Amino acid sequence: MTTQLHDAIRAAAPNLRGRLLANQPLADLTWFRVGGPAEVLFTPADPEDLASLLAALDPSVPVTVIGLGSNLIVRDGGVPGVVVRLGGRAFGGIAVDGEALRVGTAVPDMRLAKAAAEAGLGGLAFFRGIPGSVGGALRMNAGAHGGETTDVLVEAEGVDRRGNLRRFTHAEMGFTYRHSAVPEDVIFTSALFCGRPGDRAAIEAEMERVTAAREAAQPIRERTGGSTFKNPPGGKAWQLVDQAGCRGLVVGGAQVSEMHCNFLINRDNATAADIENLGEEVRRRVRDASGVELHWEIKRIGVPAPAAA
Repeated sequence: MTTQLHDAIRAAAPNLRGRLLANQPLADLTWFRVGGPAEVLFTPADPEDLASLLAALDPSVPVTVIGLGSNLIVRDGGVPGVVVRLGGRAFGGIAVDGEALRVGTAVPDMRLAKAAAEAGLGGLAFFRGIPGSVGGALRMNAGAHGGETTDVLVEAEGVDRRGNLRRFTHAEMGFTYRHSAVPEDVIFTSALFCGRPGDRAAIEAEMERVTAAREAAQPIRERTGGSTFKNPPGGKAWQLVDQAGCRGLVVGGAQVSEMHCNFLINRDNATAADIENLGEEVRRRVRDASGVELHWEIKRIGVPAPAAA
């Protein structure tokens, strides 16, 4: 990749205040620790800075958003266009006002759960079991342990591809299972949640239960990406994977977890292609064994590595 796009952005938007980097490695920003570079990586200073970039950017240039990288495969050839990663004080704050919490979308879900507990607000403890950030939770209606984002969200704010600051009510989010109907080009910047008064000790005990259950059932100390496939209607993805004989299955350096077979792990210097090919092989075997078509829950971005000459 060249620096041509980086230089064009600098010329079109000379007053950007965030970090704009060309050919920036992304592997270390993902839990799988795989993948190629971003053609351009932008970390905006605040929502207005993000809006400035998007308004100035040629509409033909693709824009991709990443959060904590917990539910993500970056393909080995890298990500063309601009990759946006939110962080810092502008996107990492939590403000509590009564039963409401205004939260930046770079905030880890686990920290949101902790802040709610410290404020004596119930209903958000399930976020303790989600290994991502608030932005990802909004995009995919993330949930765990009987709770979902839709249960507690009041509204969300974001910036669209033309650089307009937008606000979305709960109804406008269009939540369904692991999905939001908000256009893909919107980058969420903050969210307003509402809890309910509760006993702090009881809420913290519930969070400990969630933590213990997660540690006992999931390979959280491995290089993994969270749940790989969405649960099909009326079923459990892990059961279908297990019944298809895929527990422990290996492709290259990637493996289906022995502990929880809806998790893939980078066990031995896997490439992104190893992990994605393993997932596709699991999907094929499940389809052949049960007739059920599993759908990816992990987001896959970028392009494959060029074929060897």
